[in-house]
Parts: sequence; C-alpha cells; structure tokens
Amino acid sequence: MTKKDGFAPSASMRVGGQTLLLAVFLFIVVILSTGMGYLKISPFEVIRIIVSKITGNHELLNGIDTVFPYVVSEVRLPRILTAAIVGAGLSIAGAIFQGILLNPLADPYTLGISAGAAFGASIALLLDITFLGIYSVPLFAFIGAVATLFAVMFLSSFNGQASSHTLILSGIIVAAILSAGISFLKYVADEQVSIIIFWLMGSFGSKTWADVFLTLVFVSIGFSICIFFARDLNIMSLGDRSAGSLGIETNKVRVILLITASLITAVCVSVSGIIGFVGLIIPHLMRFFVGPDNRRLIPASVLVGAILLLCADTITRAVLPREIPIGVLTALIGGPFFCYIFRKRRIGRTDG
Repeated sequence: MTKKDGFAPSASMRVGGQTLLLAVFLFIVVILSTGMGYLKISPFEVIRIIVSKITGNHELLNGIDTVFPYVVSEVRLPRILTAAIVGAGLSIAGAIFQGILLNPLADPYTLGISAGAAFGASIALLLDITFLGIYSVPLFAFIGAVATLFAVMFLSSFNGQASSHTLILSGIIVAAILSAGISFLKYVADEQVSIIIFWLMGSFGSKTWADVFLTLVFVSIGFSICIFFARDLNIMSLGDRSAGSLGIETNKVRVILLITASLITAVCVSVSGIIGFVGLIIPHLMRFFVGPDNRRLIPASVLVGAILLLCADTITRAVLPREIPIGVLTALIGGPFFCYIFRKRRIGRTDG
C-alpha cells in the first residue's frame, strides 16, 4: 500500500495497533462487567465459564459455584453483549450520518428514525400486542423505524435527488409529527403509560441470546457495507461535483449508506429502546484521535461506542443502588462533556 492510496505503511500499522488495543480493552471491559453485580464473580472464573461453554469442557467448572455458570451465560452475557453491539451499531450510524450530511453534530436520530421506532413500540405497548411474545415490541419498533425512513426519503427526494439540507428538514418534520403521536398515545395509555415511558428511555434488561444474534447479524452486515463505501464517502466530502468527476455515483452511494445506517439504528432501537448521544458524541470525538478518514473512523467508533455503552450499562446495573434507564445516564454523562468539547472547538476556531 502506498502513500498515494491514503495509507502510508507506518500509518496503517499505527491504526492497526490502535484498533487492536481498543479490541483488547473492550474484551477486558466485557470480562470485568460480567463479574460485577449482586453476585461477585472473579475475572478468572468468568473466563473459565466462557471457555467451558465454548469448548464443552466441564472440568473447567470445578471449584466454581454451580449458580455462577447460569448467571454468566444466561443472565449477564446476553445483556452485556447486546449493549456492546448496540453501542457499536449506533456509533456506525452516527459516523455515516455525519459523513453524509457533512455535519459533525448529526446523529442516528437526525432523520427521525428513533421517533419512528418509538411510535411503533408505543402502539404495541398500548394495544398489548403479544402474538410474537417478547419480540412483538421490537418488531413494531422496527416497522415504525423503517416506515419513517422511507417517509423521510420520499419527502426529501426531488427528481431522484436528495440534498443534506432537505434530508435534515424532512427528518425534523416527520419526527415532530411522530412525537406528537407518541404524546397522544401516552395520554390515552392510562395505566400503561409508565411502561411506554420506561421503554422510551432505553434499557437492556431481560435481553436474551436471540437479541445478541439479531443485533450482531444486522450490525455486522451494516458495518461491512459502510467499510466498503468508506473511501467513496471520503471523496463525497469534497462535494458532489468533485466526487462525480472522480467516478463516484454520489446519489447511489448516499442512498445506500442512508438506508444501511437507518436500518442499523432501527434494529438497535427496536432491541434497546431510545438511547441517545452515543451516535452523536463517539464519531465526533474519534475524529480528534484518528482523523476524518472513514476507513479509520468507522472501526474506531465501533469499538469505542461498544465500550462506552457497555460501561454505562454496567454502571446502571451493578454500581448504582437502583437501576435507572440507560438513556438517561448516557445523556447525563455525554451531554455536559459534549458541550465542553463543542465550546472548546468553537473557541479554537475563533482564536484561529
């Protein structure tokens, strides 16, 4: 690989080292988080239990409390892995939306996808729809998110073209309408209003391995698509005319990435509820460390987003005396920090 390709060998090795370091740190956080809770389990015991489940070697469980394997494999790990994958997915979507809209303050909710998911889930909760069991609410949330995506795309398109400004404006309009609809549903919900409000604030409680595999499949596919088009997204930042002169089909790439990022967001929201700020702050901060190149930015955002949301969920689950919705915690932690970064960046521009 040459410097002409945008990656000098030394830079490529440095990025690879950073990615490996973040992956190792994520693994450590997963192990430590699994051992935390009402029942304290040592990291070594957690590793033995995981290896035993993977290899089928039950001798590794000798000397370990018989309750611990169930707690690790059926209670904590599904929740922990779902939180990490959702954090990764929201960060991917945030990086893509910011790259397409050329706005570092954009996030996965700019196009109103979260409002659509919330509206669909609220309908399922209000009508007590349970024909698919625990998957009824996620299914309706997913349908609402996808329907919102197509509504926004329809409103923002003219002669097959859609600009960043019209996408944002369409998202704001649709989100406002859906927010009014959610308020009405909460008004008529009576005794079920607390259930709707709690879901809207986000939670990873009672997650299963089915949730892990569902999010993993969609986020992995979405990640692959985004990495494939990362170079094109870099070129599109130069403007549609410059990108077109370099052979990039800007409208086609923009639509593919918008749909991919929105579907990732829809799947994540349908599983976890509304969790804000992750997709906004992680890609923005990662640009300070790895630069604007999406080939570096997206993988870094994936790992850091997983670490952040997993740490936030661990705090709500195992550190605080009473569990609070994770969406509230991410806003409380991320809000002031992001305001500081934003203010510092504005002051830096003024001084420059």
